[in-house]
Amino acid sequence: MEDYIIRATAADGAIRAFAVTSKNTVETARSLHNTSPVATAALGRLLSAAAMMGIMLKGEKDLLTLQIRGDGPLQGIVVSADSEANVKGYVFNPYVEVPDKYEGKLDVSKAIGNGNISVIKDIGLKEPYCGQIELVSGEIAEDLTYYFAKSEQTPSAVGLGVLIDRDTTVMASGGFIIQLMPDADDEIAEKLEEKINRTPYVTTLLDMGYTPEDILKLILGDFNLEINEKKEMRFYCNCSRSRVEKALISLGKDELTKIIEEDKKAQLHCHFCNKEYNFNEDELREILKSAL
Repeated sequence: MEDYIIRATAADGAIRAFAVTSKNTVETARSLHNTSPVATAALGRLLSAAAMMGIMLKGEKDLLTLQIRGDGPLQGIVVSADSEANVKGYVFNPYVEVPDKYEGKLDVSKAIGNGNISVIKDIGLKEPYCGQIELVSGEIAEDLTYYFAKSEQTPSAVGLGVLIDRDTTVMASGGFIIQLMPDADDEIAEKLEEKINRTPYVTTLLDMGYTPEDILKLILGDFNLEINEKKEMRFYCNCSRSRVEKALISLGKDELTKIIEEDKKAQLHCHFCNKEYNFNEDELREILKSAL
C-alpha cells in the first residue's frame, strides 16, 4: 500500500484533521541510515508529523523543518517536509540502543532525553519563522501537542506510532493531528477530548490494520467527518551534484584554493540520504573558475 495523508474537516469546519500511513517512507529512512529500532521509531514519528504539518503550508515552495535536540544518547533528529508531503530526515546517532520502557515498548523518550524541539517554516518571508519549546516528554506526539498550544495557540491532539518487527524492519507507521478551529465551541471541545481520551494508542490501531480513514472515522465519526484530500507521501531528498557544486562555489575562492592545494580532492556527504559526492583536483579547479 502506498504511503498517503488524508486531510479532513468535521463539526462543520470547527475541527480540522490529518492522518497518515507512512510505513514505506520510514522503512526507506531506516534502510538509508541503518537505524536501530529505537532510532527508527523516533525518526519515523517525526517524519509522519512533518509530512502532516508540511501539507498545512499554503505555498508550493514553502518548507518545514522539525529539529529535536536532546541530552539523551540519540542526541537529535532533523526532518524536513514540503507542502507536497515529500519528506527527508536523519538522526544524529542512528545506532543508539536503550533498554525498552517495558516489553515490546521502545523507550523513545529515554533515547532523546531532555531538550527542545524547533519548528522552522520557510514561507518566502525575509527570515524563516521559528518556534521553539522545551520537550515535555520526549515522546514527540505530546511535545508537538504542547507546541501547537503554546506557540500557535491551536488546541490540538497529536498521535504518532511506529511498529517494528523483530528483524528491525518497519511493519507499520502513521499518526494523526486533530485541531480545534477558533469557532469551535466548548461542547465540541469537551466531546472531542473525551473521544480522544478513549482512543487506543496509534501503534495499537496500526497493529489492528487501521488506515488513516479508519483512524479519523474512529475519532471523528460522530462529528460529521468529511475527507477533503488524499495526498501521496514519500521519502525524497533533493540533493544533487549540481547543488553540491554550488555549495562548493559558495565557499569562495580562498577556501576552494586551500582545498585544492592541501587535499587535492573533496568529499561531501548528504546527511539526509547518505549520498557521497566526490570531486577530484581537476573537477575542483573547474569549480574554482566559477567562483572567480
